[in-house]
Amino acid sequence: MKKVSVYDTTLRDGAQGEGINFSLPAKVRIARSLDEFGIDYIEGGFAASNPKDMAFFEEMRPVKLKHAKLAAFGSTRRAKFKAEEDPGLAAILQTGAPVATLFGKSWLLHVEKVLHTTADENRKMIADSVRYLKARGLEVIYDAEHFFDGYLDDAGYAMQTLEAAAEAGADALVLCDTNGGRLTSEIVTIMAEAAKRFPKALLGIHTHNDAELAVANTLAAVEAGAAMVQGTMNGYGERTGNANLCSIIPGLALKLGRKLSCGPHLARLRSLSLL
Repeated sequence: MKKVSVYDTTLRDGAQGEGINFSLPAKVRIARSLDEFGIDYIEGGFAASNPKDMAFFEEMRPVKLKHAKLAAFGSTRRAKFKAEEDPGLAAILQTGAPVATLFGKSWLLHVEKVLHTTADENRKMIADSVRYLKARGLEVIYDAEHFFDGYLDDAGYAMQTLEAAAEAGADALVLCDTNGGRLTSEIVTIMAEAAKRFPKALLGIHTHNDAELAVANTLAAVEAGAAMVQGTMNGYGERTGNANLCSIIPGLALKLGRKLSCGPHLARLRSLSLL
């Protein structure tokens, strides 16, 4: 049985869903419940952008999780900052979380029109940020934002951004369908290409549900080579939501025969969903 890691982002990406507002005590309770269920990674928030998220990390410092690792989310360094001077990377370190999840640009459109920088500088931003956090003892998960859109625009460059993260020491490379609009066939083809290009890397998948395909795309990505799935409980998230872990987890365990840390606890999934 192949092992698949489950990464929950209910407390960060899920919190962007319409009408959702977690109190600090609720976030701590949810984190404890996710840990008890056997979730491997719990993303606590975007520390640099939200004071409430930083308060959560501070509240979690004395909490000893049984299994899960707490992850802090943030972006690669800004174009005109050195990694050691970047406020976003400093905020990740301030959380005290053992895992950093960095997102970076995969699509040249965003590199040029959003970051207003060059393709080469973007690769350096990814590599510098990963290397900086790895040197400080963190496990680093690299989320390749808009990867599938970027790949379909310029496959070579999208792969180069993954290469920058991998060579800098990233522990996982997560391909993100940030727009949630890719078809399952596209996800499978591109994930398989990434698996060929990075045969020794831990690949992950992060999908959104704009085309009502987030669960299907996640399961198909695992069949194509992904060994980490990212999602939220009940599919909460911005716009139409994220990939629903309440559907993905039993799909992985019962349909695909994958080994999950939470696999022995499937009977608790309903109560976790209700919580």
